[in-house]
Formats: sequence, C-alpha cells, structure tokens
Amino acid sequence: MIRRVNPQKDAGTICEIYNYYITETVVTFETEPMGVEAMQRRIETIAGRFPYLVYEQDGRVLGYCYATTWHDRAAYERTVEMSVYLHRDWAGKGIGHQLYQELIDRLRQEGFHVAVATITLPNTQSVALHENFGFRKVAHFTEVGYKFDKWLDVGCWELGLQ
Repeated sequence: MIRRVNPQKDAGTICEIYNYYITETVVTFETEPMGVEAMQRRIETIAGRFPYLVYEQDGRVLGYCYATTWHDRAAYERTVEMSVYLHRDWAGKGIGHQLYQELIDRLRQEGFHVAVATITLPNTQSVALHENFGFRKVAHFTEVGYKFDKWLDVGCWELGLQ
C-alpha cells in the first residue's frame, strides 16, 4: 500500500532506511547518521509542501519517496527534485517503480512543471528506474563529491511533468 507519510509514526523506520545509505553507500552525500527527531523535522518540512509517500506492507514501511525544492529561488517553485529510498532487503522488487509512479502522478496533479533527479554515478539501477519513466540525462559533474576516501561523479536527469 502506498500512502502519505505520517511523520510521527514513520520517522523511525525512514531514519533506519536512510541511515543505511548514509553509512554504507555513496547514494547520498550525507556522512553522519540522522537521529529520529531530526528526521521527523525534515519529513514535516518537506511533507508540508510536497508529496511524501511511503510503501507499507503488513504494517511495515519498506520504502519511501518524496519531492522537494530543487533550488531556493522563487522562479524554481514549480521544479522539484525527487528521491526514493528502499529498505536494502526490498530493493529490486518493483517497490521503487510503484512509489515513483504515484509520486509523478501526484506532482502532475499538483501542477509541478519539471522533476529533477540527482544520481551518484555509477548507479545502473537508479539510472534505469529514472529512464524507465522518461527522465533524460542533462548533466554530468565530475568528482564533485568526496565520500569513503574517493571522488564521486554526479549526473542529473530531468522529466517534464506537463
């Protein structure tokens, strides 16, 4: 089942899912694990303005996705950046696709114009997910992030929503 996030109920599980990506992967450039209270505040801030969805099965959150501000300037207000994170044991089972489909549908209904995805490279699964929805690569930045003692590239993909 896909539903809107409940910050108080879901922050702990979302924090657990996300902290794995912080401490074990280069998917996110954050380097310090988050606490539940900080995650709850982050969720509340994002969900107050943008769609923030969770995938729940048998009462357990297995993944989540959201849209957020791409840049802070007023002229960007109809452009969003999308993110999706899955519990590591549930990746590759179609949950990310289902979450993204629902998120894109809601963004279109709410009148957003463009969605952007920023992907640490290489990441064939994430690239495939985005390109499956029609995202196209529009930028490649070389060695802009440094994590786990190595320089990392980042690519940007965009999707017109209207």
